[in-house]
Amino acid sequence: MRFLFLLPSLAGVFLFVLLPFADVGKRSFQTAVTQQFCGIDNYRTIFSNQAFLLAVKNTLRFVGIGLPLLVVLSLLLSLAINRLKWVQGLKSAYLFPMAVPTATVVLIWKMLFHKNGLINEGLGLFGLAPVDWLGTGASFWVLIMSYVWKNLGYTIVLWLAGLHGVPEELKEAARTDGASELKCFFYVVLPGLKPILYTITILSFLNSFKVFREAYLVAGAYPQQQMYLLQHLFNNWFTNLDIDKMAAAAVCITIVFVLFVLVLQHLWEEK
Repeated sequence: MRFLFLLPSLAGVFLFVLLPFADVGKRSFQTAVTQQFCGIDNYRTIFSNQAFLLAVKNTLRFVGIGLPLLVVLSLLLSLAINRLKWVQGLKSAYLFPMAVPTATVVLIWKMLFHKNGLINEGLGLFGLAPVDWLGTGASFWVLIMSYVWKNLGYTIVLWLAGLHGVPEELKEAARTDGASELKCFFYVVLPGLKPILYTITILSFLNSFKVFREAYLVAGAYPQQQMYLLQHLFNNWFTNLDIDKMAAAAVCITIVFVLFVLVLQHLWEEK
């Protein structure tokens, strides 16, 4: 009986996820035009493609820096905010960055980081030379800042939900036994936040791939080298109809995603 309730969802997953991905897997072993079987030639092509290697490197660097920064910063802020009595009234304000339209975010980027933008005008007041924020290596950190800013409030709300789920009795008992606030956090609060930490990590990882929209609208299809991500590469390959390379790269990236989630889940389930 339960299977009947799950049947519509399973059918949707099969038709719109598994079946298309199976077709992508098949195309990764075929040529783009004639669709003839070519073995692993497409995989050899992408791993010898400098643009692909650059995009992978930049994406890994972006996730490796942006994800921990977002998780740690949002946790520290949520711990501070949780002490405020009027925290409930601020929750809607936390979600404001996620509600801002992409076009508005792009406009803010251009106003701030253009060569003649507000930041460079501010630097000029102190006699400092202007910085080409989007044309130099600084563009990578602009990308990090945008990702953290847009997802910080949402992540804080999740942390606050986890903090409210930690029983006050446990913290009071730890304090009564002489535990300091630091020990109380590491041995009582942090273990209680383990389930929400897993959720936050997965969601933040997925959201890290949505920053492409702002990056594309600000810097175009071929941005500064350190700002060139996998999404730029896929967009350019799609424009050039390099379906064979797209399929092979999609299979490789999917395998990495699945392994990341499985490893993370295994670490969280360990006692």
